[in-house]
Amino acid sequence: MANLKYDKEIAALLVIDPYNDFISEGGKLWDRVRGVAEANNCVPHMLQVLNAARKAELRVFYALHRRYRPGDYETWKYIAPVQKAAWSRKTFEYGTWGGEIRREFAPQPGDIVALEHWCSSGFANTDLDLQLKKHGIHKLIVIGLIAHTCIEATIRFAAELGYDVTLVKDATADYSDEEMHAALDVNIPNYASAIVTTTEIVDLFS
Repeated sequence: MANLKYDKEIAALLVIDPYNDFISEGGKLWDRVRGVAEANNCVPHMLQVLNAARKAELRVFYALHRRYRPGDYETWKYIAPVQKAAWSRKTFEYGTWGGEIRREFAPQPGDIVALEHWCSSGFANTDLDLQLKKHGIHKLIVIGLIAHTCIEATIRFAAELGYDVTLVKDATADYSDEEMHAALDVNIPNYASAIVTTTEIVDLFS
């Protein structure tokens, strides 16, 4: 922790999938996420990190999952299981409340919203890497959902592209304690340079 520094010229906050379907009461996936999310106060922590980053004048980027639209997958030859699940549930359906960003997390002027990702990585087949590079960003602080899918996939891809990544471990959640453990304790430590708490990261911003 003593060596961690976040210069606003090269560091940014990356917010992944803060959709109503994930983190709001009544969302299609909230009941599956609720147990883990409430146990670690995921949503309040996400908001705390976001507000602290804005106060510290860090740039904020959004990596958002593809919002389902009719016709998205019907003609695809191969569909990953995670995409089949999104198709069957019409998760984050475009034009619906569930497919909207939860109000408190809405992008503000100056924030960068990358093109929506089709599977799990916020980098794959989007302009996220381009946008980060154009803004001179080398370090990412990551919050959002889901730990073992979009968070893990995005952090892995970021490491492959040469970014220094910090994960805020109590500003993410998962469908079960087992999946959370696999992501935070087994897989992500291979790719994130630091895994910190909300309190630790907010103290570093101030």
